[in-house]
Amino acid sequence: MAAEASDAPTSGNLTIDLGTDTGPFHGGASGTLYGLYGDGVPSRNAVEGMYVRTVSTKAQDGTQHPGADALEILRPFVEAGGQDVYVYMTDIYRGFPYEWPGGTGAERLADFTARVRRQVDQVLTLGTYKSHVVYVPFNEPEGNMFGTEEWSYDRTSWRTDPHRYFTAWRDIYRLIKELDPGARIAGPNTCLLYDEVRGFLEFAKAEDVLPGVITWHELTTPDEIRTSVAKYRALERELGIGPLPVNINEYAHNYHLSVPGQMIQWIAAIEESKVDADMAYWNIDGNLNDSVVEANKGNGQWWLFNAYGQFTGNTVQVTAPHPNVQYTLQGVAALDRAKRQARVLLGGGGGSADVVFEHVDSDLFGTAVHVRLLEIPWTGQVGSSAQPLRLADRELAVVDGKVTLRLTDLEAMSAYQVILSPGGNGAVALPPSVGWRRSYQAEDAAYIGDGHSLNGPEGSPSDVDRFAGSTGYHVGGLRTGSDGVLVFSVEVPEDGTYDLRVFANSYNLAEAVREQGPTNVFLRVDGGHAQELRLPLGYKWAVWGHTDTRVELTAGAHTITLAAQDHDLGVTRGDAVVDRLDLALRDDQVTAPALYDAEFAALGGGARVDYGRRGASGPGVVVLPRGGTATFWVHAAEDGEAAVGVDRIGSGEGELTINGENVGMVGGDGMGIVERSPLPLFLTSGINKVTVTATSDQLVLDRLQVGPSQGLLPTSSHPAEDGTTTGSARVTGVHTFATGGKAVDGIGGGPANALTLTVTAERAGRHALTIRYSNGEQAPATHYNPDPVCRHADISINGSVPQRVLFPTTFHFNNFHDLSVPVTLDQGANTLTFTADELPDHDGHSRNQYGQRSAYAPVIDTVTVTRLA
Repeated sequence: MAAEASDAPTSGNLTIDLGTDTGPFHGGASGTLYGLYGDGVPSRNAVEGMYVRTVSTKAQDGTQHPGADALEILRPFVEAGGQDVYVYMTDIYRGFPYEWPGGTGAERLADFTARVRRQVDQVLTLGTYKSHVVYVPFNEPEGNMFGTEEWSYDRTSWRTDPHRYFTAWRDIYRLIKELDPGARIAGPNTCLLYDEVRGFLEFAKAEDVLPGVITWHELTTPDEIRTSVAKYRALERELGIGPLPVNINEYAHNYHLSVPGQMIQWIAAIEESKVDADMAYWNIDGNLNDSVVEANKGNGQWWLFNAYGQFTGNTVQVTAPHPNVQYTLQGVAALDRAKRQARVLLGGGGGSADVVFEHVDSDLFGTAVHVRLLEIPWTGQVGSSAQPLRLADRELAVVDGKVTLRLTDLEAMSAYQVILSPGGNGAVALPPSVGWRRSYQAEDAAYIGDGHSLNGPEGSPSDVDRFAGSTGYHVGGLRTGSDGVLVFSVEVPEDGTYDLRVFANSYNLAEAVREQGPTNVFLRVDGGHAQELRLPLGYKWAVWGHTDTRVELTAGAHTITLAAQDHDLGVTRGDAVVDRLDLALRDDQVTAPALYDAEFAALGGGARVDYGRRGASGPGVVVLPRGGTATFWVHAAEDGEAAVGVDRIGSGEGELTINGENVGMVGGDGMGIVERSPLPLFLTSGINKVTVTATSDQLVLDRLQVGPSQGLLPTSSHPAEDGTTTGSARVTGVHTFATGGKAVDGIGGGPANALTLTVTAERAGRHALTIRYSNGEQAPATHYNPDPVCRHADISINGSVPQRVLFPTTFHFNNFHDLSVPVTLDQGANTLTFTADELPDHDGHSRNQYGQRSAYAPVIDTVTVTRLA
């Protein structure tokens, strides 16, 4: 990937001018519209590790969509590092356009005014959290309340005759300020930055009702971000207002979301413009706009924002080969002079490219630089991803203040990160973290039998409303009643174990899928031993996830088949489409512990990077003063034990926390790099926040190592069917993919309908409950957003006050996921009780009438108990 070559790059030069400062790093692109469902969906790790600054969401108790209630997400969002919650006050209503009641425009506005008053009264109960609220009185008024359609005020667009809208804005603004004098109010929240916004600003200035934050939507292209922000700033200067904060609180399309190579182009434009922006909400809420899988797993897009959020210092000028042109190579970069690091994120173009660093300051970097290159691949909308792949670790000479890194074989759907730091200090170059790999497109595979369909094109630059895929085409035919076989011809370089990944999708509400849930197919290599695979479910067709397995291959050519029938294992039930098949060699580097260098971690409390320690694993180490911190964002493939080692230099001591739980101490005597036996610690599947905090005057931290389980943590599994059920809760045999075919359903609708399990702990203390569950509940939707509903369980330990846990959708009641919850158990027997009931609205007595607040717990299969440490 990073080999030098003499031919000209096909994607051109991406030039990073480290000598041209463009202002403090802002991080504003990591906003989300309807990205949070409630506390735990997504997890606080997922929110904090994505560095989400702003969230736009519905009014508390709104009926627009399930979940995402402003007052319910606000506190956990702020505690996970969030800045502001933009409350869409109009989303108190059903429908889009909003179905506000009343026979006349005046009656409708009166109803809305009364609801605004109630919303502000609710916010006033929040105490110090109130300062994080931004009120958005109207949303896309030209297509809703002050447009031309049935549900508008008087079927006259405000862009033609603005007086109704302007008057309503003034009166609602003044009402909010009367009730909450310190309120921040955002608007006009138009679909675009229309020319008519000038008139709105002139009116608002004259009436002293200017928004505190200017908002509009850019469902256009990244280049329009730059153009519109520049246009707005010029308008401010002309009118003598501001400069005011800007939030472009809806951006990007289906074709872009989840794809790192696409999203980096938006990020670059937003960061350059120094504004906040929220990703658009086209699909389900609670997954950070197709960034999070289940509750706590990141896909490629999540890891892109994780890398972006860890920029520090000031941004610097980046010149792309084709500046401001979408679907070409673009980038964003920052220089932290205190850390002596430059970071670049780039993507959007395939082929090869030269990344050229200019004005490389010798006082910061010396005469040679250390370069780390990582890839953040696309893993699908509902396909989880491990941490970014380390492609290269090398040192390059600085020549006349310039460093050039040649990149080859760029994948247009991937994003890439380059980290530049001082070299020449004897750093040990780390090998690539990935071996040989290759993709095989389903449309290029042979198909034998009936039912074949070549589907597409899907999303493309000319059809951004559709979803992205590897090529825009995919293959169907593996379904109930079919005898189809999809035949891939592959060739591998050597004997070994290979990771095999099938990118596929089954639409959860398709007729053939409803009966069983996940579509099962049968995999064989060269006609050998068969494996049954269950392909991922999604909320629409062509929403991609992946199913993973391993195969043994000898060097040379092979035939890999996916079939709808197998003479040993049975037949397919369901209906699936397949995008591609990936193979990757599991060489020594793939199976070695994952390495996280401290100098690239998120630092706090006065921690500093030292590049003068020879023998460190990367170019430097981190020196932590007492109270200093280094935080690592660590991936785990599954819930359970991992071997976690902290490598340090010298005898400093510290405290280790994982996901906020204190799990042990780092310390001991010795000089040089201390080789410590890894600690057996519980990691949650997906994203883990691992923090080392110094408890001595100086702790020199080299890196974190995370390896496979050694089987040391006490663990036990408890089938739900072995528990005691009361009321409507019952053991069922209809969930065929439950462990042993049995699970417990019917928990909820009140505490009388409960499941009680007895579990045993060898020692008292903190444990993880890993709950295998399913949840296929979905509320009727009013438009293009599917509306899956989170179920919840109130879990009581030994009769204690119940802890409420949200369970995101699994897209079908026969599709089971794991969710881990930390709890405190007594030594010996412990009683776990699962109940559920519908939450009332904020007033404590009214109820949602559209099935958007579930009264039930999920179907529970098993509960596994594991010590945290």
